[in-house]
Amino acid sequence: MLFDYPAAARRIGLTEEQLGRLCAQMRPEFPDDEMLFELHVLRAILAVESGRLPLDQILQAPEHASTFLKSSNE
Repeated sequence: MLFDYPAAARRIGLTEEQLGRLCAQMRPEFPDDEMLFELHVLRAILAVESGRLPLDQILQAPEHASTFLKSSNE
């Protein structure tokens, strides 16, 4: 594991089910690149932690969740 996104998920109180859903949303975009997958999962968690995006909005995002995260940074 390159990025300790599970620790960040625990820090903000994500359940295993919520983290699993978030990972399932990100995996199709980065099926062969573990580093980018983990980075984008971590970015989503940090967006929730900072208050930029609510978790339910990320989990309800379309299948390309990382695109959704990019638009929140503008």
